[in-house]
Amino acid sequence: MNMSEWWKKSVVYQVYPLSFNDSNNDGVGDLKGIEEKLPYLSKLGIDVVWLNPIFESPLVDNGYDISDYEKILPKYGTMDDFLSLLKEAHKLNIKIILDLVVNHTSNEHRWFKESCKGKENPYSDYYIWKDPREDGSEPNNWGSTFGGSAWEYVPSRGQYYLHCFAKEQPDLNWDNPKVRQSIYKMMTKWFELGIDGFRMDVISLISKNPEYPNAPKEVPYTKSYYVGASNGPKVHEYLHEMNEKVLSEYDVMTVGETPNTTSKQALLYTNPNRKELDMVFHFDHMHLDYGKYGKFSDIKFKMSDLRNVLSKWQKDLAEGWNALYWSNHDQPRAVTRFGNDEKYRDKSAKMLATLLHFMKGTPYIYEGEEIGMKNVPFDSLNDYRDIETKYFIEDLRNNSEPEEYIRKCVYLKSRDNARTPMPWNGNEKEGYGFSNGKPWIKYSPDNKNINVEDALKNPNSIFYYYQKLIKLRKSMAIITEGDFKLLNKDDSDVFSYVREMEEKKLVVICSFASKKVNFELPKELVKHISNSRLIISNYDDYNLELPQKLPLCLRPFESLAYYIEE
Repeated sequence: MNMSEWWKKSVVYQVYPLSFNDSNNDGVGDLKGIEEKLPYLSKLGIDVVWLNPIFESPLVDNGYDISDYEKILPKYGTMDDFLSLLKEAHKLNIKIILDLVVNHTSNEHRWFKESCKGKENPYSDYYIWKDPREDGSEPNNWGSTFGGSAWEYVPSRGQYYLHCFAKEQPDLNWDNPKVRQSIYKMMTKWFELGIDGFRMDVISLISKNPEYPNAPKEVPYTKSYYVGASNGPKVHEYLHEMNEKVLSEYDVMTVGETPNTTSKQALLYTNPNRKELDMVFHFDHMHLDYGKYGKFSDIKFKMSDLRNVLSKWQKDLAEGWNALYWSNHDQPRAVTRFGNDEKYRDKSAKMLATLLHFMKGTPYIYEGEEIGMKNVPFDSLNDYRDIETKYFIEDLRNNSEPEEYIRKCVYLKSRDNARTPMPWNGNEKEGYGFSNGKPWIKYSPDNKNINVEDALKNPNSIFYYYQKLIKLRKSMAIITEGDFKLLNKDDSDVFSYVREMEEKKLVVICSFASKKVNFELPKELVKHISNSRLIISNYDDYNLELPQKLPLCLRPFESLAYYIEE
């Protein structure tokens, strides 16, 4: 493995600044609050912290609408606060990566304000402007992610601008070389300050089909822009240029968020010979429980579908690199979605961690995942703050869906599930250790029983299980470098695979069942029983040697990982 590829052995921890830790009691997390908790992150053992956007923003989409790429949002602190965080993190051997949001800006950005003034303005072509159709309507039928048309009319220009997201998030025109140079210059400034990389928001959308075709009627309206905006004709040309002009000059990591991208397409982004990105986030496993309204559904995923998707990405990105995740700021809590967050919360959270962390790729832990945080049972739909959730509540009501159904779908899928404040202790009067002020979003009532203080007191907690998984990744090359092979692909309850490297094998067995199930070890592995040792299990009373008695009887959500050295 190339020494500069440090990110292959790393584990990334995602911090949502609004909700992580509030140092000045204004109800909003901040940079000093993050710095205060660096010893906690160091104890967990992570290598990299990814910060969601910390830049100046009107916060229409919680910071993904940036009005100035080179200024810190005052709510979060100052540039000095950021540099202090960076310095203290580096002292603990923790790297910091920032969120690069360059498919679009805020409509409050100076570039956009200038662009609106007219077609002769120097910033005129920094955004995507199109003339109305003959009847004055939008240039095409694309809808935006957050509802309504993806086009907004500006009288001062007599034109529409494109916004794949909120109308306050106009899309940049990457076909304009001045836009690209402005972005590269900004990235360089951050690298010169010492940051260690970027997570690139919806980076697969930066190149649009110049024809701007209408979407077929059967395509969901809120994603209809995909037909002409995802994996566009020049996306790889632009990312290669970015790599050549900026990324290749620094020892950093990059991960691209690539919606509507197949595993074959992802290889184009991540194959090191192409010199684009180090890894990408895909969404195939996030779409397994979608319904007629897209993500807002009460459908439960099928384990067989999950196994097929994750195995396919392991296989197809063998020459590239995977970003491994269960949850993030845009997704519900993993233990609610993929596990059992009631009777088997502890066991299923550990099982999901086992399955993910032994795969080939770089694992991402979202804040609170390491203590098994659940989806949030808010009292009222009015408690939700997320722009996407609010749109879908209105949309479902307009479709005359029962209120009970709406509540269930929102509870299962709202992005706010991941955004409630991090519970540092179980004391409600102390704001659960997050803040003494009124929080920007309500706390989860589960904080009394699910919090950091209790996790650190319990030697068998989910936290210490994650800590052990991270230590194993650093000490066992097979986890980073071994080949992936799926086992028992027809088992309806158990997801199992083997990692292979030279004469060594790592066998990972994960049950998704709420009951006891038998698991038949493949015959080619049975002969290695005598050479095996159990390196981790989510049940504390398991024999350290692979039992002679087969098949294995797995308890609910049991996970086992055996290391075999021939």
